Amino acid sequence: MGIVSRAFVLLNCDIGTENTIISAISGMSGVSEAAGLSGVYDIIAKLNAESERGISKIVMKIRSIASIRSSLTMIIAEGQND
Repeated sequence: MGIVSRAFVLLNCDIGTENTIISAISGMSGVSEAAGLSGVYDIIAKLNAESERGISKIVMKIRSIASIRSSLTMIIAEGQND
């Protein structure tokens, strides 16, 4: 079927855990990129999945990491992801 859903997830985490979290989520299936940020959020991750349900499953897995305090998921609107 291929990739049909994409999203960005912004994460807030405990101070000093950014690199560990980036390493952990970078290895997850469906996470194509993860990087540290300066500003309101600590980390951004780009997700790819076959459906919005697939995106939700990846986000739930990311949010299960104990040192993540909050997240904001932004699903790219269909037809605007090129």
